[in-house]
Amino acid sequence: MRRSWTLRRLLGKSDGDPLRVVGVGAGAWGSVFCALLQDAYGRHRDRVQVRVWRRPGRAVDRADAERLFEVINSREDVLRRLIRRCAYLKYVEARLGDRTLHADEILRDGFCLNMLDTPLCPLKVVTNLQEAVWDADIVVNGLPSTETREVFEEIGRYWKERITQPLIISLAKGIEASLDPVPRIITPTQMISNATGVPLENILYLGGPNIASEIYNKEYANARICGADKWRKPLANFLRQPHFIVWDNSDLITHEVMGGLKNVYAIGAGMVAALTNESATSKSVYFSLCTSEMVYITHLLAREPEKLAGPLLADTYVTLLKGRNAWYGQKLAKGELTLEMGDSIKGKGTIQGVSAVNAFYELLSQGSLSVMHPETKKTVAPVELCPILKTLYKILIKRELTTNSILQAIRDESMYDPRERIELAQRQSLYRPSLLGLPKGDAKA
Repeated sequence: MRRSWTLRRLLGKSDGDPLRVVGVGAGAWGSVFCALLQDAYGRHRDRVQVRVWRRPGRAVDRADAERLFEVINSREDVLRRLIRRCAYLKYVEARLGDRTLHADEILRDGFCLNMLDTPLCPLKVVTNLQEAVWDADIVVNGLPSTETREVFEEIGRYWKERITQPLIISLAKGIEASLDPVPRIITPTQMISNATGVPLENILYLGGPNIASEIYNKEYANARICGADKWRKPLANFLRQPHFIVWDNSDLITHEVMGGLKNVYAIGAGMVAALTNESATSKSVYFSLCTSEMVYITHLLAREPEKLAGPLLADTYVTLLKGRNAWYGQKLAKGELTLEMGDSIKGKGTIQGVSAVNAFYELLSQGSLSVMHPETKKTVAPVELCPILKTLYKILIKRELTTNSILQAIRDESMYDPRERIELAQRQSLYRPSLLGLPKGDAKA
């Protein structure tokens, strides 16, 4: 409990007044994050209380109920826990079709609908948003970026009379594009600040190379908490566990944007893997080309892009290996999913890379951000030097091309050597602080 002392003091918590942590949204990572805190602090409810909000009413279908029953009966610890809680019978009945389970109901028993094979610790679940957040000290945003603004606008209404400012940790990896008055990126932390009035210095981003189920199963992992000096080190200490090491960094917005960028290229990686029958050679060619595009884009976004190379590549690597965006690209290429099904997929949640493709393309196609083309020596929009991003946009957003076009994009004879794109980025003065809504010369938020 010593790890919470500094944080409690900064938040003005007196003895006997518990630190109230609330997760908003119960996707895989949001649920696991709260379950990690419950595992670490659940024995000290007088000091730390953890609860999760999720929307009520979402039914668990028969196939998922049957899968839950199998998982429960394969894990003696889970079986015994449910029997002790008098909760086992409802899973028997659901499997037989005699009753309907709901997502918030199974979450109380430790099952996330997007991660059925990984039983979590039981969580305190609240389905009334106002009840969940009104007195929260720390709010964890586990929502997709596409839902963040709407939910936090509602939260902002509940906080109008609030005297103290909460801390907010955002796990969302996605962005929006704003083109007026100048092209710029809007990140989830900025959405939250705008929606609630909570200053950006009280909002932090946690990201890193991690897969939710593996972290909960205590595979070694690390992450970065990014934000204001006052909060990030105490929060890093509070969140850190033996198998989950949390570093800290002051660069909030740029790290957050990088978390969204890697999802874009992960979708293409999944397509390439499926279309080439998991060819290691083809996947490595794609990796070389897509990372060179990411390096190029990073030079547009950061004054010192080299500092982002390690976190960006690590997060990209794990997402390509086992993330939901790469999975989505594979399923599209195999014909097992279609674009008409949307970007919210049963058992996986929201595929945030789809909206990020649209946002990055919209931003980087603006002529006001023009760069010099290395061959024609004419100014062009930055997206003209990002052929993979252009192809993904035409596949996923415009729907003008099929998934096979991703192979044509990486096999195009006119494609630059990835080294040339990186050298071009290093040689030209590409940094556009306005893309992050920053004044010229600033590199941090």
